Amino acid sequence: MIQNFWICINAVVPLMIYLIIGMLVKRVGLINDDEVHRFNRLVFIVLFPPMMFENLYGAKLSTALNPRLIVFALVFLLSYIALSIPVVQKLEKKPETRGAMIQAMYRSNFVLMGLPIAINICGAGNVSKTAILVTIIVPTYNVLAVIILEYYRGGRASISKMLRKIVTNPIILGAVAAGIAISLNITVPKSIDRVVYSLSECTTPMAMMLLGASFNIKSVKSGKRNLSISIIAKLIVLPAIGLPIAMLLGFRDVEFVSLIVMMAAPCSVSSYTMAESMGSDGELAGNAVIFTTGFSILTIFGWLFLFKNMGMF
Repeated sequence: MIQNFWICINAVVPLMIYLIIGMLVKRVGLINDDEVHRFNRLVFIVLFPPMMFENLYGAKLSTALNPRLIVFALVFLLSYIALSIPVVQKLEKKPETRGAMIQAMYRSNFVLMGLPIAINICGAGNVSKTAILVTIIVPTYNVLAVIILEYYRGGRASISKMLRKIVTNPIILGAVAAGIAISLNITVPKSIDRVVYSLSECTTPMAMMLLGASFNIKSVKSGKRNLSISIIAKLIVLPAIGLPIAMLLGFRDVEFVSLIVMMAAPCSVSSYTMAESMGSDGELAGNAVIFTTGFSILTIFGWLFLFKNMGMF
């Protein structure tokens, strides 16, 4: 049990340290809000594609692509959202707040916190299944968020815009590039591979420090109840329902770790931006990102430690 404790600690503590460094950097004035926004965009466009490429390139698609894992993740995600909608509609009357709450309850920061934790647990060369799952689940999160937020503000989602965003998403482009290289048996020159690897290694520290620097605690007086419900639903209820089902269905090792980090990761940072830009409750969405990120350091450790002791990975 002591060994399992330290394995789980080593998976989450580095991310917590990066967050704290980012908060300190912001506090001493080395970076401002505009620079945080610009650097976040740089990380998303420049660093995430190499990270996805590095985690897929060299893997065998026949073993990395697990249809059973992907189908379970998608079916569970849709089922969880279907269950959350009537609950939120009963608890909250404002349409814009309903949309933000539903999004906060399901939309995980799978790339920024999930994938690095999976790498810390399983090793950098062993998470191709996780990377494939990311390329499926993250666009699904985005599409569902657009549909939900548009519905609760009385609009209609643009299918063409959603498709354009999906195919131009840097994460998807990195995965597609790796897929092409694998399918065509392309050998990446060592000089280029070294650059890709170096950029990949920079991604998690940079992204997590910027997340720490973006922390901006707002007033939660008016939305304390809704925020509490969103936090509990995201960090406790979702994994408490999904992970036992995954265990009963026989998922183990990297597959199970992939599902832990997908379900237990905090709210996606982009959920705030999307809620704000689509007329939803931006303050609730922003606070959900902040508080779920902080609490998730403890809850993710708890889920990892629990299932590690149960021999699931």
